[in-house]
Amino acid sequence: MQQMTIAGRRHRIASDTTATALREALVKLGIGAGDEVIVPSFGPGAPADAVRLAGAVPVFADIDPRTFCLDPEAVAAGITSRTAAILPVHVFGHPAPMSQLNELADRRALAVVEEGTEGGCAEDEGAVARRRAHARFLDSALKGVVVPYTEPGAHHLYHRYTVRIPGNGRPDRDAFAAALAARGVRATVSVPVPVHRMPAHRSGAVLPQTELVAADTLSLPVHPGITQRELTHMADTCNALGGLI
Repeated sequence: MQQMTIAGRRHRIASDTTATALREALVKLGIGAGDEVIVPSFGPGAPADAVRLAGAVPVFADIDPRTFCLDPEAVAAGITSRTAAILPVHVFGHPAPMSQLNELADRRALAVVEEGTEGGCAEDEGAVARRRAHARFLDSALKGVVVPYTEPGAHHLYHRYTVRIPGNGRPDRDAFAAALAARGVRATVSVPVPVHRMPAHRSGAVLPQTELVAADTLSLPVHPGITQRELTHMADTCNALGGLI
């Protein structure tokens, strides 16, 4: 577990993104009962689970609808006298806005717990390069859906290639996914239920962008083993559905 002090602010990098590792990072920072930790609702439940395991309370902040990561302005709006830390997530491989979040944490004397790896366990560069190449092809080939956005200078790992389906939210997104499946293209719903809607973490948080993105996003396969023929079929199928859904 790595810990850094940056301009008086504590910054810890967890060994991985499991609830256990994140909880350990929080506990080692002295975060527990009576504290609040700001987390995203769009994405995995592990951050919120970790906060509760540490005895603290997760506070959900809204996301940037382009990157799907925490919106620094929403985070700032969620800070109270009980806030002890921010726990951002690099959603689907797009890095969270760490520079802005670190600056905010520094101003408010908050800790930051960032997901990461230790011991040089970096992801295979060849696999990342192939996913990025697949993403570039789809970016140029897809019509009628909103392709993933990458912040200038950011290095998207494309753990998922997540598009937004224009239309009436969940009904049209689900119909689009069903139509793809019928034509041999397996897409997955990116986040079936935002974390703040789950029974274990149900809250009254108002997260309009999280709700919209959860309702209209769909992830298309870009794993390293997919072939160019499969990618072309997927793009052609998506484009053909544009006027049917």
